[in-house]
Amino acid sequence: MSRISNFIFAAIFVLCGTLTVFAGQDEQNGHAYFTQAELPNMVNFLPPPPEFESSRFAADQTQYLWGIRMRQDEERAAMAIRDAVYGMQTIIQEFCPILGLEITKEGTPELYTLLQDVGATCDSISDRAKQEFKRTRPFVYYNQQTLVPEQEESHINNGSYPSGHTVLGWTMALLLSDINPAAADALLARGYEYGQSRVIAGYHWQSDVDAGRLGASVLYAKLQGNERFREQLAKARQEFIEMTQGPSKVKEINAPVGTSRAYTITGVPATSETRGIIIQNGQKVYRP
Repeated sequence: MSRISNFIFAAIFVLCGTLTVFAGQDEQNGHAYFTQAELPNMVNFLPPPPEFESSRFAADQTQYLWGIRMRQDEERAAMAIRDAVYGMQTIIQEFCPILGLEITKEGTPELYTLLQDVGATCDSISDRAKQEFKRTRPFVYYNQQTLVPEQEESHINNGSYPSGHTVLGWTMALLLSDINPAAADALLARGYEYGQSRVIAGYHWQSDVDAGRLGASVLYAKLQGNERFREQLAKARQEFIEMTQGPSKVKEINAPVGTSRAYTITGVPATSETRGIIIQNGQKVYRP
């Protein structure tokens, strides 16, 4: 087999692994809200990665040394190792205690479906930029061991810029902050650290991580225009409220039988501008 054929085969293998890894720990793959062609092309809005020996690259090198020092903190190093496992189970494990609700396929199906489908959407947005820039990862540049050595072989030829892990972690932080705004600060802080874990582990430069956060923000803005996403988000929000606050107490209203008039859960007549959970024809309805 020629060297070119070997390269093509390796590239396909890496790409396929990236596209399927989020759902690999579950029997259902999830349904991405967009195809790769429909997603924003990060090559068109990201600046190129810092050139070697530039001042921007010097900042990356400084952060690499910071990451090495952070490995001495056993608790932070353990977090970085956990965050290196790309997938839904890691997101659930790390973010749900902050969210305030355990997410499972059986117990919270609407939330589970939302996370799974958003995760599938995250999987491929960074691929075109990685292929375009082909940036060398820090552990390869320095020829040093990472914090997760068992993953090094699979990442040697996989471009470093932008960070796909960071796209996933920051998108999930934004998503879960929409589900529980009261915990938004803590969720966003954990999402930030999820990206920093990639610097600490030695798999990404800081500018890779920063670019990943930008890509995640663009992706989340894109999701707002998807009707299926908006509908699933509304279902997930309602499920979260019901699971964390218990059954709603509805004030009894003297209204004609069969009326279509709507009321808030405190018994106040709802208008077209009312948002949140309302009661209409005896059914709870969520208006985002």
